[in-house]
Amino acid sequence: MNKHYFTGFICTLFFALNLEPTHAEQKPNVIFILADDLGWAQTGAYGSHYYKTPNIDKLAKEGIRFTNAYSAAAICSPTRASIMTGKYPARLHLTDFIPGEASNEGKILQQPAWQMFLPLEEITVAEVFRSKGYRTALFGKWHLSREKFGPQALPHYPDKQGFDEYFVIDKPNSGDNPEADAHKSDSIGNNSVRFIRNNTGKPFFLFASFSAIHRPLLERADSIAGWKRAEGSGKPENNPIIAAMMARMDRNIGKILQALDEMNLARKTMVIFCSDNGGLAADALQTPLRSGKGWLYEGGIRVPIIIRWPGVVKPGSLSHEIIGTWNFMPSFCALTGSELPENVDGINFLPHLQEGKPLPPRAVFWHYPHYHGTGMPPGGAIRSGKWKLIEYYEKSLTNQKEVAFELYDLENDPGETKNLAGEKQSLQLELASKLDGWRKQTGARPHPVVIMACGIFN
Repeated sequence: MNKHYFTGFICTLFFALNLEPTHAEQKPNVIFILADDLGWAQTGAYGSHYYKTPNIDKLAKEGIRFTNAYSAAAICSPTRASIMTGKYPARLHLTDFIPGEASNEGKILQQPAWQMFLPLEEITVAEVFRSKGYRTALFGKWHLSREKFGPQALPHYPDKQGFDEYFVIDKPNSGDNPEADAHKSDSIGNNSVRFIRNNTGKPFFLFASFSAIHRPLLERADSIAGWKRAEGSGKPENNPIIAAMMARMDRNIGKILQALDEMNLARKTMVIFCSDNGGLAADALQTPLRSGKGWLYEGGIRVPIIIRWPGVVKPGSLSHEIIGTWNFMPSFCALTGSELPENVDGINFLPHLQEGKPLPPRAVFWHYPHYHGTGMPPGGAIRSGKWKLIEYYEKSLTNQKEVAFELYDLENDPGETKNLAGEKQSLQLELASKLDGWRKQTGARPHPVVIMACGIFN
């Protein structure tokens, strides 16, 4: 279909969304707040007694919190691409962070060619919203261009993918001075507030993409010192610098929520909070989950997702439904009455938000044919119901079948402490077959080529 035109329309949109009659003159605004490398349990809303996130917690108290929400990858660029398109990274062939590891020298497998920017032919959520009269903006981290900055980045910047306004910044540099007044999180918050105030008369879609809490870990010395004195600072899952960074991000989220209140837009606006992948275990353990960023264990891919939607979502709701970042595109299409782009992998979860309807049973998948600096080798994963299977490509391709798979019961063992692959071989084979079939169905780039001293094997 043509990239810039959409058909389809819902004439009873506002009644279907259960909005109050006084709000029917304007479509609901949407604000998508994305944190960077924020783990599943690193906010008060998800059980932390150390990290203080009052504004994120407020969203949870006034909205719905998902306990089984996932990022499309354990690293950032593929997840961001899935949010923008509703497609699995495997289908996009955008399967690693851009530009990926510099070299695979000395590794067993050679990674396949992969897509190092989001193609302009892909229809994005911003284009869906703009086609329906929304004003669109992205402030913060983009990380979907061929390069982060400079002339090579501009052809794939947010303005080429449906955003009317944008302000792109990356994570801090190790040489930045955290004592300086200017701060990247503040810039994202302040630009978001300006955009909200300037667009009260028309619907808008705002993507506030924070770089916190990505490395390098930098914050003001006085703030870090305060968190070092806080109870629990000595535990391995708690990091005073991360706590200081999160506090600043949370304050800027508070600015955004306050601006909605001041402009009488809170009840007309859906606010989504999410993270692009799990936290980095080297900086703070992801307790109670296993491992962290870069790995296909739960610590790397299970993330917080909170949605506040006044008049639709019951305040303080809790959902155990399995959703992922690939589900936002089809949900936004349903919200705006837009035709769904071709080959979208996600499903619309608005009926679950609006009426509490359970989502249809389905498996969800991951494909990472690369090596990551955290130690994760090339692999894939599937979750079906309570069961999760991880496949390590090095071992499955070199006929080490007995150790190529790990199987976990996430309902009873969310920390993935007991590998049941040897005990449930029929289930292992069933899930492995589904994972392989999904790779073929999505056109995932083939398993990496195996390079060994005795030859090359496919």
